[in-house]
Amino acid sequence: MRVAVVSDIHGNLHALHAVLAAVTSERVDALWCLGDLVGYGPRPNECCEEVEQAVSTCLAGNHDLGVLGRIPIEDFSEDAAAAARWSQTVLMAAARDYLDGLESVGRVEEVELFHGSPRDPVWEYVLGEGAAYAAFQATSAPLVLVGHSHVALAFLSSGGAVEGTVTPGGTEIDVSEGRWLLNPGSVGQPRDGDPRAAYLVLDLDAKRALFRRVEYPLERTQEEIRERGLPEPLAARLAHGL
Repeated sequence: MRVAVVSDIHGNLHALHAVLAAVTSERVDALWCLGDLVGYGPRPNECCEEVEQAVSTCLAGNHDLGVLGRIPIEDFSEDAAAAARWSQTVLMAAARDYLDGLESVGRVEEVELFHGSPRDPVWEYVLGEGAAYAAFQATSAPLVLVGHSHVALAFLSSGGAVEGTVTPGGTEIDVSEGRWLLNPGSVGQPRDGDPRAAYLVLDLDAKRALFRRVEYPLERTQEEIRERGLPEPLAARLAHGL
């Protein structure tokens, strides 16, 4: 089985279209999403529609839950809260219904999926070895997938030790030994210094993980953010991958 994994789309339809186009050449059997379809970006309804049609397994992220009103918007940063409130005003019934049916955890065969982390699927970031160690302790699957941080990462647990690193586009990892925790990075708002949209391809038979990046017309997303009156930093950061 060969699977593409995406996360943190954040209403960036141009980035999502670029990733979906790239995935068509990957010969995958399924597409999974680790959540945050909305928030920050200008096209929440279209992104929900595209994901619903393309994805077989999808999680809810903290921004999805915030826009739905299931967690307090006051818990978000100022810019994120402003975008969430705007998203609430434009979210259509079909998108709301789709998001409302999602959970923040999942399991497909021998892979465990979380938006944030196993300890806190909504809010916790797995960015360092301490949080990764706790994630391995809280799970049993040989492969664990997380999103939320917007940073493509890979952590290995072997012999009681945990080590990990940022995984630039083009990185390929043999996941046949030990246990692995992987983050595909963000489609719509990368934060690892690379502005290109990120996704992950898993070959579950060959035990290989392939980290991918793809260019998209980010200036068009920036224009749409500004046209809708969303906070300027949400547009500016896209050019820098921050």
